[in-house]
Amino acid sequence: MNLMNIFLYAQQAGAQSTQGSMWSTLIMILLLILIFWLFFIRPQSKKNKEMQKFRDSLKKGDRIVTIGGIHGKIVDFDGNTVIIETEGQGKIRVEKSAIQQYEAGSKES
Repeated sequence: MNLMNIFLYAQQAGAQSTQGSMWSTLIMILLLILIFWLFFIRPQSKKNKEMQKFRDSLKKGDRIVTIGGIHGKIVDFDGNTVIIETEGQGKIRVEKSAIQQYEAGSKES
């Protein structure tokens, strides 16, 4: 009879430690999600908002650089596209989302 009590007590103790282990695992998972959000998702969304604000503030005459490295001056806007004039008086139509920055020395942001 005494051996049976030991086994029953061991089962109850094991069940309680499993429940405690479950809570600590859940807390660790939530902490990992919070850290991932703080260090990866939040900064990236902040950067995306800044780039969108930059692209919305563009105007005719701004000298820009595209993601592909093309330097030019904005000549006209057409919805989501921009027509830029390159050095040899050539004109190129690019998406607004392809504009990365102002040309160095043309405008301080």
